[in-house]
Amino acid sequence: MNAVDRLIGGVLIDAIDDWGYMRADTRELADRLGVPEADVLRVLGIMQGFEPTGVMARDIPECLALQLKERGRFDPAMETLIKNLDLLAKGHFDRLMTACGVDREDLTDMIAEVRALTPKPGAGFGGGVVQSVAPDVYVKQAPDGMWHVELNSETMPRVLMNQRYYATVSKTAKREEDKQFLTECAANASWLVKSLDQRAKTILKVAREIVRQQDAFFVQGVAHLRPLNLKTVAAAIEMHESTVSRVTSNKYLSCERGVFELKYFFTASINSADGGEAHSAEAVRYQIKGLIDGEGAEEILSDDRIVEILREKGIDIARRTVAKYRESLRIPSSVERKRKLAHGI
Repeated sequence: MNAVDRLIGGVLIDAIDDWGYMRADTRELADRLGVPEADVLRVLGIMQGFEPTGVMARDIPECLALQLKERGRFDPAMETLIKNLDLLAKGHFDRLMTACGVDREDLTDMIAEVRALTPKPGAGFGGGVVQSVAPDVYVKQAPDGMWHVELNSETMPRVLMNQRYYATVSKTAKREEDKQFLTECAANASWLVKSLDQRAKTILKVAREIVRQQDAFFVQGVAHLRPLNLKTVAAAIEMHESTVSRVTSNKYLSCERGVFELKYFFTASINSADGGEAHSAEAVRYQIKGLIDGEGAEEILSDDRIVEILREKGIDIARRTVAKYRESLRIPSSVERKRKLAHGI
């Protein structure tokens, strides 16, 4: 490559994201560099031959097409499938068979090939630093069955005031303004130490109340989460809601079931169908996932049917709420699930 092509290549490399995609607009790059867009596209074409195959693609269809071309599998039928990934995502297999001109068996094989490709070719080469979560609070069950809550001392700031040094420099201060300055410094240091100590006590107090309110979760799991809001915890420990909100932001609790953000335990309330105790929204989401995971080939559960089952269990929930929770779990609709089952995909 000549110097101009190498310059273009360097700019294209700078435009790669963590997944390996070249996200910049080629026309804008050409205008910025003062070269024809055809030159940018030509250099991009060369760089799309780099390893891993699929890197430097501008979108998912192009990324998959590059990998299929390398395998010698980018025939007209496969090209049509790649151009209609939205139909694949929605499970419109009959329309795909018509568009690609293939039968069900061929389409199943083609989809299997596509799923074996790598949609994020650069993901394994990311240079970002992965930060593991250090829990602020540990929850352990004591021999008597009670829950023991303690702070993680490693995450707590350690600040001490050097009283000996303060005493030494105070003796050397002669002028009144020097003495006043030292007094203010000592007062600020003491305030900081006390504030940090109070902050630690507040975190511990809030965590203990959360564990007390959600004790069933620690014993029996997600399905037994109770509805809980900031106001309830704040009232129980006699603090302001804003304080509880601030204390629980980006703070994590570690227990036998894993590491959870403290805010995870605050869940909306869903009324009981029989007038009993309300249900946690997170627990209901968990039940919806369990129902769909356990459905058999003879019965794919519609959202309406899920509503009926949940109401039989005493959970008063609307169909749109079931749909919202299902979508948040990235579970396709019953129609799409039926299509996939019918086509053996």
